[in-house]
Amino acid sequence: MKKNSAKILAAAGAAFMAACVSIPYSSQAANSIEEKPLAGLTLSIDRYCATVLENLKEDAEQARKEAGSQKDTSDNNALVVLSNVSEEEKKEQEEKEKRIKLNLKYDKLGIADVDTYLNVRKSGSESAKIVGKMTKNAGCNISSVKNGWAKIQSGNVKGYVKAEYLIQGKKAEEKALRVARLKAIVKTETLNVRYLPSTDSPVYDQISEDEYYTVEKENLTKEYMKSYMSKHCSKKTVNSVDEEAMYDDLENWAMLSIDNEKVFISKDFVDLEYKLNRAVTIKEESKKSSSSSSNRASGIVSYAMQFLGNPYVWGGTSLTHGTDCSGFTRGIYSHFGYYLPRTSAAQAAATRSVSSSEVQVGDLFFYGSGSVSHVALYIGGGQIIHASNARDGIKISSAYYRQPLKIGRVM
Repeated sequence: MKKNSAKILAAAGAAFMAACVSIPYSSQAANSIEEKPLAGLTLSIDRYCATVLENLKEDAEQARKEAGSQKDTSDNNALVVLSNVSEEEKKEQEEKEKRIKLNLKYDKLGIADVDTYLNVRKSGSESAKIVGKMTKNAGCNISSVKNGWAKIQSGNVKGYVKAEYLIQGKKAEEKALRVARLKAIVKTETLNVRYLPSTDSPVYDQISEDEYYTVEKENLTKEYMKSYMSKHCSKKTVNSVDEEAMYDDLENWAMLSIDNEKVFISKDFVDLEYKLNRAVTIKEESKKSSSSSSNRASGIVSYAMQFLGNPYVWGGTSLTHGTDCSGFTRGIYSHFGYYLPRTSAAQAAATRSVSSSEVQVGDLFFYGSGSVSHVALYIGGGQIIHASNARDGIKISSAYYRQPLKIGRVM
């Protein structure tokens, strides 16, 4: 029991030292889509730490009761380990904070305090045209606040949001340290990503400079790659590279997370920076006709946009509580009476192929490496909406953030 208690002390103590600020509880924005409360409750770090300390006291008391009056040095040893681990993690946290502060250049930072999304409008009025959307924890620069509206810029989006749904000041700076993520910014028009961190490895896909890509792991090690390959790679993929040469060059590679898949990219062609999510521009596609089919497509896109910011769940089909990519497109189309198969590959087979020059609002974009493994809905203006991954949920991306294998039409 004492041995288990020591492990709990070490793990919980490390979490306590790494936590430096409290997380404010965020409310749902009034001008974002109304949804039923999602399952789960976010505790602040302060509350979490208080709970951990209370549990530690209970564990220690229980250990003393079971051990009686016998003296054991394991607790002392655990405290020594705890001290060493905590100092190391504290140093890593400080280095991370330095990089975040260096990358996040805002005169006056604001962070979207919503559960799904916050509308960015052309002027400070509820009736003004929507020009963009900020999803949860997206950052912006605030230039002024007047009559309850904040004039902001986030990415390429300029406009106005309700100020009450922005975290500002010191709280925003503290929040940024927790929610900023390491991103890869591509420095070329297109870039190959690979199955393994080697130019000998087969190309998995191509990505573009239009998107920020989440870095899953910045510093690769030989031990990590051996474990990764044993679990995720076929013998054919492993045999395609010189392993020892690959291990010697790992410092020049990073692992990315694209949708729900892991790939590798050369650091020579990207900048790695901590970033907050940006607002996405809402581009209205000009109607090419007034046909009933065109109107239905516009209605499908409007319906899909209501679920922006909702969670991704592998195998899920709930548009509000969690869905995967094919569950999302299937759920959207079924609302309008159109049947789609359950998987992205089956949906690709069930839709009529169209060229990129013929693409219309409501078409489906299919992605993958060799075979289809991801699907998204085209919303116009060169953009798609899709259930991407557990980290980003339902989001808007450039339609060519990776190379589509097929563009399919349902109607």
